[in-house]
Amino acid sequence: MEWLNYHHLLYFWSVAKHGSVTKACEEFRLAQPTISGQIRLLEQTLGEQLFIRAGRRLVLTEMGHVVFRYAEDIFSTGQELMNVVKGRGANGHHSRLAVGIVDVVAKPLATHFLKSALKLDQPTRLSCREDKLPFLLADLAIHELDLIIADTPAPPNSKAQIYSHLLGESGVTLFATSKLAAQYRRGFPQSLQGAPVLLPTSDAMLRQLLDPWLAHRELSLNIVGEFDDGMTLKAFGQDGYGIFPGATAIEKEICRQYRVQVVGQLDSLKQHFYAITVQRRLTHPAVLAIVQAARRDLLH
Repeated sequence: MEWLNYHHLLYFWSVAKHGSVTKACEEFRLAQPTISGQIRLLEQTLGEQLFIRAGRRLVLTEMGHVVFRYAEDIFSTGQELMNVVKGRGANGHHSRLAVGIVDVVAKPLATHFLKSALKLDQPTRLSCREDKLPFLLADLAIHELDLIIADTPAPPNSKAQIYSHLLGESGVTLFATSKLAAQYRRGFPQSLQGAPVLLPTSDAMLRQLLDPWLAHRELSLNIVGEFDDGMTLKAFGQDGYGIFPGATAIEKEICRQYRVQVVGQLDSLKQHFYAITVQRRLTHPAVLAIVQAARRDLLH
């Protein structure tokens, strides 16, 4: 069996990421001839040219792109191993899982998924934070996060090799206090004409789904407020300021947590949810547990 020299692959991976031998030299504090020589040895081992020069930059060949994708998987898995080992507590039993949650994803839904990571035989210490998707992707690319839960896939122009795994889909339900629900439930959805509503801001995927749905039915709503933060939106809904949307998959949780009732479900409207990682093949036990739980609940 012919063995691959992973030092050669590591230097290739660095040059491919930076598009420059000079940057890779700075990263490893090595001379340029050393890095260039290691890449030539890798090309000899594989029998393929991995780079071509375009001006001052090195550009991956078609086979170079293939090798780079495998290198991304190999070294991100190695980093994951280090994170798991270093994340163990003093008793050697806890592993750390760093999760980014896109700010527009409903927190009850994210919580529902994440609970499965805490039910493993080996305890897991969750570290969660919320932010906009671009900022979370930046942290994922440098392995500050293990997983992102999002309502959109990662954009195709991401510089790092990032994979979006479909968790499933959920319908959309409208909720309100008992008084508003009783008023607008009859004759739904035509009863929504002129109804007071609380909506996500226009850049949220849910809003981009809602607007065409309403326009198609020629429904004009009284938008009382628009919110970046879903928890604030639901808090206003809980206080009776308007009808608000949420994921059908967690209807019961929303009704219980915010003491509201279902006004109606929006037919044919579906939200999609994604687990975004740097691994094409999921291996982290806690990530696998989260993905499996989400798919079980959303794809039934």
